[in-house]
Amino acid sequence: MRIGIYPGTFDPITLGHIDVIKKSLKLVDKVIVATTYNINKEYFFTIDERIEIIKKSLFNDLKLNKKKIEIISFDTLTINLCKKYKAKIIIRGLRAVSDFEYEFQLAGMNKKLSNEIETVFLMSDIENQIISSNFVKEIAKLGGKVDNFLTKSAVKTLKRKINE
Repeated sequence: MRIGIYPGTFDPITLGHIDVIKKSLKLVDKVIVATTYNINKEYFFTIDERIEIIKKSLFNDLKLNKKKIEIISFDTLTINLCKKYKAKIIIRGLRAVSDFEYEFQLAGMNKKLSNEIETVFLMSDIENQIISSNFVKEIAKLGGKVDNFLTKSAVKTLKRKINE
């Protein structure tokens, strides 16, 4: 079984992330969507909230196959996570050229840590390439409409969190 790990903060998961997940399912038998928790970073949503948003977005809103997607949290090196789950592929999404330099360096470091694990870069569909979780949160906080960037349940959760 080919397993891929798609690591990220997913704070919150966007339609761009979801495009990458759908495309990764064409390359692997199972994708593990791994949302990271780093104590040195500030998040809008807690780790449990992010996992719940991902589950609702993928399984309730989009009815994606639960047997092919696993959602987890992690606070370790992605390479160690790959070894734990016997994944040979790290999936990374690219939006623009500006993402490439960082992602290229990250892939190189991961390759140095484990020569057995490959990084695959996928781009979301053109209409979703500009979506950024940070921009989505900012638009929502300022009262803008974010329905074109998130699933219905993610929009609902984001609005509820902003109004707390």
